[in-house]
Amino acid sequence: MRALVISATGMNAQNQNLEVIANNIANINTTAFKRARAEFTDLIYQAERIQGVANRGAGSVVPEGAQIGLGVRTAAIRPLEIQGSLTSTNNQLDLAISGRGWFQVQSPSGETLYTRAGSFSPNANGQIVNTDGYPVMPNMVIPTNTTAITVSETGVVSATIGGQTTPQQIGQLTLATFVNEAGLMALGSNLFQPTAASGQAVTGVPGDPGIGHIKQGYLEASNVDPVSEIATMIQAQRAYEMNSKVMEAASSMAGTLSSLRT
Repeated sequence: MRALVISATGMNAQNQNLEVIANNIANINTTAFKRARAEFTDLIYQAERIQGVANRGAGSVVPEGAQIGLGVRTAAIRPLEIQGSLTSTNNQLDLAISGRGWFQVQSPSGETLYTRAGSFSPNANGQIVNTDGYPVMPNMVIPTNTTAITVSETGVVSATIGGQTTPQQIGQLTLATFVNEAGLMALGSNLFQPTAASGQAVTGVPGDPGIGHIKQGYLEASNVDPVSEIATMIQAQRAYEMNSKVMEAASSMAGTLSSLRT
């Protein structure tokens, strides 16, 4: 019976929906994490009677057909690029982006990757790096004997060196934007890679039109809403249970039909 297959696609879709919700909740404390939403689409339809064709007497047109849908599938898992709240850390190399934009870091292979997580620190050579040790681009080196680092809202990085009173500029942060941020490929570790769907990165100075500002001493929190996720989880669970009931009913009916034929 088709109902068995149809309900099975529904159960599979809700299982994937639950996996998305579980990942959202698991990353509720991940810096700059963007929650995702599973989106579904119906499958092809099997026509029992086609609308718009002549009826048997050919005197009139069939106004409504009979099409039976064959289930559902996952169409997309869409990240919701909503600004997370900014949390004060008082760490001078914790940077948050208020508005659009992505920090740029360089992977060991030399590829430029993108992140919203601005928890940076200096490495042994004084380079500003992310939590995986990837240098922030453009590359900046903190001088020895630096007593304070300041980062302006426009991304100007300055260092105050011991014995001096005037900070000296050591670099200028730039941010990248994309036409379709949802098209970026997540690599894990808060890192993203551009794809043909996202388009190429367009870089600019923080504060330029369409680019956010830098907030020093802050980190962007995850945008996961626990209450919303629990409500969505309950909906997914109920939908899964209903599909399982349909499968039980279809199996029972199939057994009855089989016994009647014998």
